Amino acid sequence: MSEKSFSEEQQDQLLFMMLVQQNEQIALMGLGKEKNPASDKLEKDLKTAKFAIDTLRMLEKYTANNIDKDLKEYLNRTLSNLRISYAEEAK
Repeated sequence: MSEKSFSEEQQDQLLFMMLVQQNEQIALMGLGKEKNPASDKLEKDLKTAKFAIDTLRMLEKYTANNIDKDLKEYLNRTLSNLRISYAEEAK
């Protein structure tokens, strides 16, 4: 079997998406929406969720004119969903 090789641009896009997904997972765990893999329990920690959301907001700010439309939409959609969930949990 041969390995599929990606261009440098494709690798960068994949890494960007992975970074967004990592912070999304951290936020979802902090919101109590996903289990913490270390404890296998739902644990709410809004401070951690906010930090992950703020990290994605900063990423959005600093990449505003440097990423393609699909990645921008992916990041925006992820941020919107997390902000709504955060607002619901912070009530």
